[in-house]
Amino acid sequence: MFFELPKLPYKPEDLDPAISVKTIEFHYGKHHQTYVTNLNNLIKGTEFENMNLEQIVIKSDGAIFNNAAQVWNHTFYFHSFKNNGGGVPKGPLATAIESKWGSFENFKTEFSNAALTLFGSGWAWLVKDSEGNLSIVKESNAGTPVKNGLTPLLTFDVWEHAYYLDYQNRRADYIAALWTIIDWDIVSARF
Repeated sequence: MFFELPKLPYKPEDLDPAISVKTIEFHYGKHHQTYVTNLNNLIKGTEFENMNLEQIVIKSDGAIFNNAAQVWNHTFYFHSFKNNGGGVPKGPLATAIESKWGSFENFKTEFSNAALTLFGSGWAWLVKDSEGNLSIVKESNAGTPVKNGLTPLLTFDVWEHAYYLDYQNRRADYIAALWTIIDWDIVSARF
């Protein structure tokens, strides 16, 4: 199977000022593209060549896993936002968040703290398990909850390349800005 860089569901300028056009050009256009290119090169002639992306993530390790998981993670991340996003979730997801954390604000604080305190590079995730229970998990480097049988609902990428052009070392400001562009319709549909 040959993988291509998935198209963004918005124009690069649509997320500005939370994520600038320049960051989209580098993070999506260069970093994400590099993972796609590397993955295609790495799987040629291997048992993974005809698998879909999620199968590769679950079954691989080493360089193939790192690139496959980063393609999966980045695609998921970039498809979680929209122009004029933000606000709060509605419906069953909102009810589940309130049941687990007491309020959306409590959830937002805990999720932001997970993203802020993840040491080094990686991802903060809102996930559900096979019984529908929500939790927040942190994954280093290319880690992804897909590998652990969890269903991802939302992620914040806290690799420096995701925010350094716009926020330099101000990870907290980047995290705060992401809340203003979340596409809660997409996140709720994943629930």
